[in-house]
Amino acid sequence: MNDIQKLFPSMDGNDDQRADVLSHFKTILTKIDELKDPNKLTLGKMPEYTEDYYDRVIQKANVPKMGVPMEEVIEELLKLVEGHRYVNRNYVANAAPLPNIASIIGNLVMVLVNGNGLWDVEGPAAATAEVEVTSMLSKMIGYDENISTGYTTWGGQGAVFNSLRLAIARYAPSSNQTGVPENLYCFCSELSHYSLYKSVEATGIGVDHMIRVKVNDDHSMNLEDLKEKMELVIAKGGVPLYVLATMGTTDTFGIDDLAGIKHLTEELERKHGLDPVYIHADTAMGGMYTFFNEYDFERNPLSLEGSVFDVLKTYQQKFKYINLADSMVFDFHKLGQTPYITSLFLIKNRENLKYVDLDADETPYVGNRGYGSYHTGYTLECSRMGSAMSIYASLLAFGVEGYQELLANYIRVNMAFREKLTEAVPSVAITNEVSPITTFRFYPETVKWNDELNGLITAEEIMEINQFNDDFAEVIGAERDTVFFGNTKKQRIVAAANSSQQISVYAHKFFSISPYTTMEEVDRYVGFLREHLEFFLKTREQVLV
Repeated sequence: MNDIQKLFPSMDGNDDQRADVLSHFKTILTKIDELKDPNKLTLGKMPEYTEDYYDRVIQKANVPKMGVPMEEVIEELLKLVEGHRYVNRNYVANAAPLPNIASIIGNLVMVLVNGNGLWDVEGPAAATAEVEVTSMLSKMIGYDENISTGYTTWGGQGAVFNSLRLAIARYAPSSNQTGVPENLYCFCSELSHYSLYKSVEATGIGVDHMIRVKVNDDHSMNLEDLKEKMELVIAKGGVPLYVLATMGTTDTFGIDDLAGIKHLTEELERKHGLDPVYIHADTAMGGMYTFFNEYDFERNPLSLEGSVFDVLKTYQQKFKYINLADSMVFDFHKLGQTPYITSLFLIKNRENLKYVDLDADETPYVGNRGYGSYHTGYTLECSRMGSAMSIYASLLAFGVEGYQELLANYIRVNMAFREKLTEAVPSVAITNEVSPITTFRFYPETVKWNDELNGLITAEEIMEINQFNDDFAEVIGAERDTVFFGNTKKQRIVAAANSSQQISVYAHKFFSISPYTTMEEVDRYVGFLREHLEFFLKTREQVLV
C-alpha cells in the first residue's frame, strides 16, 4: 500500500510528500509557460484536426495494466495542452476567460479540501464561501441579504433552468407530484440565449409554449410586443408564468428594460387576477456591470473619460433595477475572469426554495441529522463542487474598484476598435450599440446596413451578404492562432423587401475578454482584418471571373 499512498497528499502534512506535490505543480506551470508565445493564441503547435482525428484517439486509448510514473502522467497531460487556445491578447472571440490568479488559488484550495457543497458537514469551506458570496452580491445589487439566498450551479443555463423550476413549483406546488400544468407559457426576447429553449424542453412545458418577443433597435425586448403576446395567451386561457429578461445578450449585449417588464407584468396581474409572473434576469453576460450600481459618477473616482463615462452611466441606469427580478445569475467565468464553472444563481426570496426542496426522508444519509445546518436539498445536483471559493477569492483580490477598472477597459478598447475599423475599412458597418462586444458586418462593395434594418433590400441580397461574411469568417478562422475573432449567424433578425420572412443577420464579433486586450493592441486587430479582407476580395474576384 505504500506505493498507492504516495499517489495521495499526505495524511500528516510531512515535508517530503508536500515537496513532491509542489514539484509536480512547478513542472506543469513551467512546461505550460514554455509553450506560451504572446504572438500566438495557442500553446505550442496546434494539432492537425483531420476528419479521423478523434477516431484515432478512440482506437489508441487504453487503461494501462500497471500505473505509470507521475512524470509520465504529467507528460501525457502536457500533450493534451499542446495546441490548446490560451486567452491572451489575441483572443477576441467570445466570453471565454483568462482566470485570474486569486481564482486559480481558490480553485486549488477547493480541490485540496474536496468538500461536497451539498452539506456543510461534508463541505464546510464551500458552504461558508457560498453563504458569504451570496451575501456580498445581494448587498451590492439591492437584495435583502437576510431574505435572499444563492448557490453555485452549471452556468447561466443552470440558473435559467433552476429559475423556471422555481416558477413552476411556486405557481403549482403539487406539480412535483402530479406533473407540470399544460397551460403555462414563458416569454423571452428573440435574441435571448437558447437556455430557455432547452429549459422548456427539459421541464416539460414544451417549446411551443415559449413565446419569442420582438426586439427594439438597441436589441432590448419590445414591451409593446411582450404585452400583446401575453394578452393573447391570457385570452386563450393560458397562464403567463415566466419572463426571461436578458441583461446583456450573448452577441450584442442588448439590455432589456427590467423596470418596464416588471411594471407590465404587475399591470397584467391586476387586470386579469393573475398569480405573480416570475421574472428571471439572465445576467450571465452583463451581471458584472452591476459593480457600477453604486459608482459615484459625480466624483468619478476612477477618472472615467468621455464616452466610457457615458456608457457606464447608462449601464448604471439599466442595471440598478436588477433587484426587481425574482432571481439572477453571476457568471464569474465570463467577465469575472474565473475558471469554468463558477456561476452563482441568486434568488431574491429564499422562501421560494420550499417548493422544490426535498423532504429530509428522501435524503436519509445527509441533511436529517442533528448536526450541520446547511443542506442544499433544493439543488438538482447532489454532488456540488465548491466553486464559490474561486468567486470568493476573486472578490477579495479585486474588490469593487478592481473589477470596475477591468470592465471599463473592455468598453474603452471596444470604442477604439470601432473607430479605427470604420476608418480603415469603408465597407464595414458596426451593428450594435457600444458594449464589451462589437459586432460588425462586411459588404462586397457599399455598406447597406441601414437598408437592411429598414427592410429595403431583398431576402436574396441579405442572404448573399450573409454568405459573404460567412466565407470571410472561414478565411480569418483559418488563422485563429494569430487573432481569433468570433462570429454569429443570428446577430439580429430583419425583414426583407420582397418577403414576409424574417431573416437572421450574420456578423463578426470582437469580444474584449482579456486584461491583455489593451488600447495598444487595437491597431493590430484592425490591421489583421483589413489585410485579410483585401486578400479575400482579390481571391473572390478571381473566382468570379
